[in-house]
Amino acid sequence: MARTDVARVVALESTLPREPDIPAWAPLLYQLELLDFREKLEPLSLPIPDRIRIGNQKRERGNFYFQREEYGMAAQAYCMALDMLTTHTNDSQRCASEEEDEEVNDYRVKCLNNLAAAQLKLGQVDEALHTSRDVLFLDPQNVKALFRKGKLLSDKGEYEEAMETLKKALKLEPSTKAIHAELSKLVKRQAGENETQNWQAKPAQVFGENIAPFLTRPPEKKLFGISWKFLLGALVVALGSLVTSVVLSARN
Repeated sequence: MARTDVARVVALESTLPREPDIPAWAPLLYQLELLDFREKLEPLSLPIPDRIRIGNQKRERGNFYFQREEYGMAAQAYCMALDMLTTHTNDSQRCASEEEDEEVNDYRVKCLNNLAAAQLKLGQVDEALHTSRDVLFLDPQNVKALFRKGKLLSDKGEYEEAMETLKKALKLEPSTKAIHAELSKLVKRQAGENETQNWQAKPAQVFGENIAPFLTRPPEKKLFGISWKFLLGALVVALGSLVTSVVLSARN
């Protein structure tokens, strides 16, 4: 057999269906061997640059889970990043320079904002509101946290604080449409609540003795506003005209 023929046979056999070496859904047994392990890192024992590096890695890991809509894993990763991003030592003393402290705070703000977003996806409204307040403690002019806090307060019915918070966000970013929309929604909610409160009392308590006109059935209007005397007179005139026309026709 020529070499080209052998190649054709091999190619043909590779395309033919055959039974797999392992049947589908066959149980598999794995044997693992632990070669090494690492103890959990203690953030307070690490230098600040290492804390920033590891904390940022965990934050990016949280972003990865968030994009995959695995919000529980994302929230866990953000919390681990926050545990790592600290500038304190074992004796609660700061050990970072001013630049390092600012960098750590920037990463903490990012982690907290992302954590609040993940908490909202998980339906943890109170936790998200608390996290947003933590952001504003570090960065009082963080528009994202102001907007999220104002929206959550509005949803909880705390309209006064929500209005104040959203106005701060609008002052910082006047062109953001989402803030305008949320403020408009908040104004409508306030107006609806005030209207509901005004009409919660019974009608008798609102009108007092003047309620009688509202309970009396209004008189029914007549179907025709013309009196019967006028109709009778018009009928007589019409009959007279008809008789006169007949008489004149007979004479002619």
